[in-house]
Amino acid sequence: MLRSLVYLRFDPMVYILLAVLFSVAVSVLLKLARRAGIDIVQAVATNYVVASLLAWQLLGATPQGVLAAKATWPPLIALGILLPAIFVVLAQSVRTAGIVRTDVAQRLSLFVSLFAAFVFLGDVLTGQKALGIGIALVAVLCVLWRKQKGTAEASGWWAPLLVFAGFGAIDICFKLVAKAGASFAAGLLGSFLIALVLCWIVALIRAVTGKVALTTRSIGFGVLLGAFNFANILFYVKGHVAMPNDPSLVFASMNVGVVVLGTLVGALGFREKLTAVNWVGIALAIAAIAVMTAS
Repeated sequence: MLRSLVYLRFDPMVYILLAVLFSVAVSVLLKLARRAGIDIVQAVATNYVVASLLAWQLLGATPQGVLAAKATWPPLIALGILLPAIFVVLAQSVRTAGIVRTDVAQRLSLFVSLFAAFVFLGDVLTGQKALGIGIALVAVLCVLWRKQKGTAEASGWWAPLLVFAGFGAIDICFKLVAKAGASFAAGLLGSFLIALVLCWIVALIRAVTGKVALTTRSIGFGVLLGAFNFANILFYVKGHVAMPNDPSLVFASMNVGVVVLGTLVGALGFREKLTAVNWVGIALAIAAIAVMTAS
């Protein structure tokens, strides 16, 4: 029954809109986690249980295809470590730097993987791509800029900077898994399962040692987080499937949509303060994405 949901057909842009909404919703959940008394480790561990089940049921994914090729093991293990780690960093970032800076940093992280593709994966650096990367780097600096008594506030930029680098590293690992011959669905499930095991080991050790008890509140929060996280991935992939000849349109719509909606939610919903430099950075982020997707 669940798998039949994958075959429901909507207008292609509806898929992108849903992906944008769920992506920003994940940031909102992480923003609310601390005030709700949520243990983020338990929530993230539960998130991967839900995400794994949904990947198996909705995408028909099995880990055998990934595990069969030894070349997939190093990037897959790296993904299993990076995915839960980036969730913890995301939670810290939305708490200290806000939804706006975190979402922009996450969306601009693609330029990390683009740079790696030129250096390590044999991609060709064109003038257009170089311009896009240059604009993106300036955008990151502008978005992360926070001023307090004439100096940049360190606590406000390191977490989104790690988000920027971390999501770039994750994208590189997924590219390496795909290069080794594994399907996206199989690689996704394999990384989810590794992350699930590692997270629950940590969560159980913390519970047994008396540091943080397991709570139904944190686990229930994790179920919601996992459903939203997977929905973001599912609808983004369905957007690409629905528009196979327009990948740049899907990519641009998704990333610009998250930047714009994240900015509105952060600035209006949570009253996050942005300086003129930050607004310039947001505009540059949209410009960088436009440059990279222009035909």
